[in-house]
Amino acid sequence: MATLTFDARIRITGVNPYVHVSAARARALKPGWRRPLPVLVRINGQPRTPWRINMMPTGNGSFYLYLHGDVRRASNTKVGDQVAVEVAFDAAYRGGPMRMPEWFRKPLAANKKATATWKQLTPSRKKEIVRYLARLKSPEARTRNIVRALAALSGTPQLSRGSR
Repeated sequence: MATLTFDARIRITGVNPYVHVSAARARALKPGWRRPLPVLVRINGQPRTPWRINMMPTGNGSFYLYLHGDVRRASNTKVGDQVAVEVAFDAAYRGGPMRMPEWFRKPLAANKKATATWKQLTPSRKKEIVRYLARLKSPEARTRNIVRALAALSGTPQLSRGSR
């Protein structure tokens, strides 16, 4: 499988750090692809095992390669850094819906405002959230992320750590 390697600056849109992947580079990776593009990515050679992620189309043939916090931590990078990007098409990717973890489904269903907002999210956004939640292993991380997700979806401010 061909790996595309290039240098780029980490930028941010809203709260999402990303690297811009030009239309020409995207075509070299997977010609004619217009949907979210499943890739394996490493930044500055990290993480050791390439991270699975979807590059998101911008509408003109180029893509945003959003950089998950784990990738940025592993590569010790931040917004504004010039980085070496390695990206390859993820041929092992199997699309389709992911199952929402039961430990998130129940609290979400109990919060009507959060449920209404969830239903308005695009399928790709829901999938990315569910994919993130599915990786959480510890009960503490799950609880912490339930609180954060429900606060974000219901539009209620989260208590700061100092006021808990």
